[in-house]
Amino acid sequence: MLHCIAVDDEPLALELLEDNISKIPYLKLEGSCRNPMEAIRVMQEKQIDLVFLDIQMPGLTGLQFIQSMSQKPMFILITAYEKYALEGFNLDVVDYLLKPVSFDRFMKACNKAWELHQLKKRSKETGNEPLPDYLFVNADYSLIKVVLTDIVWIEGLKDYIKIHLRSNPKPVITRMSMKTIEEQLPPSKFIRVQKSYIVAIAFITAIRKNSVFIGDMEIPVGDNYREALAAITGKAGS
Repeated sequence: MLHCIAVDDEPLALELLEDNISKIPYLKLEGSCRNPMEAIRVMQEKQIDLVFLDIQMPGLTGLQFIQSMSQKPMFILITAYEKYALEGFNLDVVDYLLKPVSFDRFMKACNKAWELHQLKKRSKETGNEPLPDYLFVNADYSLIKVVLTDIVWIEGLKDYIKIHLRSNPKPVITRMSMKTIEEQLPPSKFIRVQKSYIVAIAFITAIRKNSVFIGDMEIPVGDNYREALAAITGKAGS
């Protein structure tokens, strides 16, 4: 069971959220809040796993609310504003939904939160440590340490990959498949946009229907990856 709260200053939006939550069998609504301060009071009294959160609210915005917390539950942002999508994902939100939200899109976001919750639960039960924030790759006859937050994008070159870094103009080239490197990257931080390209969400500066931009660098988006890219903007099917 996922214990959740809904936070939105619009009464009708809050009512719709409550109705959608009631239809998901593994969700238990612990409180409906009109602002972040009410949410804080509920979270002080109860163990909350998931927060459905609006962004534009008087006083403290949803993003400021997330940033203010040291111990964070999972968050699903539900908002009328597309422009905060990348900032939201940089805060490790589970999903970003644009109002009005269809129930199937809402359920998809909840399923992502449930799967993440189950994964964390299994990790605790088996005593697994959190995934490291770096990886080692074979390059230049050495094992090179690559910090995940330093990766800007990764390019596939047949049996090799080229890892482009923020800290070094010279990319790291290593013999590895795109599938192998993708399995080692946290999906909340990286997204595959084409057969030969994985990009760090934090460095995306613009998104179009057929491409993403990292500064002046334009990377094409493959047909099979558009849905995943749409998920980070909250615009499914765009």
